[in-house]
Amino acid sequence: MIKRLSGLFIVIFGVLLLTFLLIHVVPGDPVEVMLGDSATQADRSQLRIELGLERPLAQQFSIYLTKIAQGDFGQSIHTKTPIANLIKTRYPATLKLATLALLIGLTIGVPLGIYAALKAGQWQDLVVTLVSVRLSAMPAFWLGPILMLVFAVYFGWFPVSGMESNASIILPALTLGLGLSAILTRMTRTSLLEVLNDDYIRTARAKGLSESTVILRHALRAALLPIITIVGLQMGSLLAGTVITETIFSWDGIGRLLVESIEKRDYPVTQACVLVVALSYVLVNQVTDLVYRLADPRVKG
Repeated sequence: MIKRLSGLFIVIFGVLLLTFLLIHVVPGDPVEVMLGDSATQADRSQLRIELGLERPLAQQFSIYLTKIAQGDFGQSIHTKTPIANLIKTRYPATLKLATLALLIGLTIGVPLGIYAALKAGQWQDLVVTLVSVRLSAMPAFWLGPILMLVFAVYFGWFPVSGMESNASIILPALTLGLGLSAILTRMTRTSLLEVLNDDYIRTARAKGLSESTVILRHALRAALLPIITIVGLQMGSLLAGTVITETIFSWDGIGRLLVESIEKRDYPVTQACVLVVALSYVLVNQVTDLVYRLADPRVKG
């Protein structure tokens, strides 16, 4: 655990360093980009002082780390609002959307993967494989508008966009969850096929255990590690990659806040959003690593 946590702290430090350098590697002077050509020299000097850009780089990084440790992400240049408040307002919406999308992916993908593995080589397996390949090939910027046109505009079952009602989350969650379900279907099928012919599976069947017990309690548990890996990576991707989906459906999450800050050239907000997204990805992967030990005791060795 100490080795794992040490590695985690090193990764987090690297993330902090890279997000700090983000504002310094942007082509041109960040102050000029933020204020535009019409700003006076006094305005430029004032903003440079507010951002601390007149200090040496090492000192700036030290101050940056101190503020982050205190939960201070700075202030938005555009709205003059503390960035921490913006993150607290937007991040729960992204977490809610990502969690529902993950549940949709698991609910569809794992059962379909089990079914395809049990029907391996038959026409049912071929249909499931073709559907999963088709779904995985559909990018969010294409699938989202299609779902919007069919279920919101044509049938009128769900809101087109926004967050006015509980039903507003269905279409963006489906956009993310269907793609995830395709990946989980193929991974579950492949993992199960690798263990279904093992000796302990034949022994379990020879003991007279029901097929559902053999599949769910023995085969599926042995095949869980690759599935957990995909779930962990995809959850991190959902938290980090909802930018397009949130923009399409006007979902006020961290992804849309990132897009808005880029459009407004509000670099402190952009920097904070990138940091939060990167840390989310790192922490989700760390939790996934710990879940391995619960799913398969052999990992402890």
